[in-house]
Amino acid sequence: MTGFDTQAIRAGGVADPLTGAVVAPIHLSTTFRQEFPGELLSGFEYGRCANPTRSALQENLATLEGGMAAYSFASGMAAEDAFFRAVVRPGDHIVLGLDAYGGSYRMIDSVYGAMGVTHTTTDLADLTTLEAVLSATPTRVVRVETPSNPVMGIVDIAAVSDIAHRHGALVLVDNTFATPALQRPFELGADAIVHSTTKYLSGHSDVLGGAVVLNDADLASSVYNMQNWLGAVSSPFDCYLTLRGIKTLGLRMERHSRNALAVAQAVSEHPAIENVFYPGLESHPGHEVAARQMSAFGGMLSLTLAGGPESAKLLTTRTKIFTLAPSLGGVESLIEWPSGMTHTSVEGTALAVPHNLVRIAVGIETENDLIDDLKQALDSL
Repeated sequence: MTGFDTQAIRAGGVADPLTGAVVAPIHLSTTFRQEFPGELLSGFEYGRCANPTRSALQENLATLEGGMAAYSFASGMAAEDAFFRAVVRPGDHIVLGLDAYGGSYRMIDSVYGAMGVTHTTTDLADLTTLEAVLSATPTRVVRVETPSNPVMGIVDIAAVSDIAHRHGALVLVDNTFATPALQRPFELGADAIVHSTTKYLSGHSDVLGGAVVLNDADLASSVYNMQNWLGAVSSPFDCYLTLRGIKTLGLRMERHSRNALAVAQAVSEHPAIENVFYPGLESHPGHEVAARQMSAFGGMLSLTLAGGPESAKLLTTRTKIFTLAPSLGGVESLIEWPSGMTHTSVEGTALAVPHNLVRIAVGIETENDLIDDLKQALDSL
């Protein structure tokens, strides 16, 4: 078996048989010639159904996650929606963490709730409570996010998978923050993996995308049908950009992780900070689990400010290298105020984000520059 970095560069990237090009071509054609009605050349008929550039990306993603199939979508939310459309029906139940991404909660609560799908939010790190929830309510899917967005909660994927499977539930893991470079959910018992490929997989803040990776033929067929029938597919150019980004994923995640740990350690005792949430710190309540199921701790961290919400908002305007902007996973460092930006959809619910919390996406710039920038911003409060 080849190593991760070799797979990231080679999987799905077989040289073009016509020209010998070593980079997967961008196939813009929406339709493909047939020799005889219904007899397809290389399996391609119409761009919504399949596209050679998209197929190359999907092969790459399946290989990196150790799955049997992957499907690429126009955004992370489109990918997650396709998975749920494939597996849930009116009357089904979904369990998700108390610190789930706000957009995912909004979809489950507002879109699927209106279709008769119910949900429970619970602390997935509390295995006893999870067992009780699943014992009380037949559940179709347990949605896991680890590390979670934005409070960096850690969930024991293997333990949750064991409990969920005993109760007949599927386990969906959002692996966006960790990526397959740092965490392997299928090896820990997950049934499906979802990504916002916009983030670390693409890695350059210049392309929207999402993906679902499966390890079961029936699930794969169902998700493919949603991709094909509903058509929220990623464009050939977006697939090309994502493939290009993935080639350096292993290297980038090493640097993101190293920089984030250094930043977290450097500011953890600053008087303006109430708490630092980064699983690489031994003080993090999920540190032991994260160390067991991740090879490094990723590039995301969050802080709560002792001065409250106003200090949190002010901090985001005082940095010079960290850019005030939503999203994450690019090579550049970003900073944001989740309760008023990316997580407004959970305000007033059990998933509400602390108003004094700031989320930081640590990029791959020079380590000391990042530390100095954040320290001067904290000093100014």
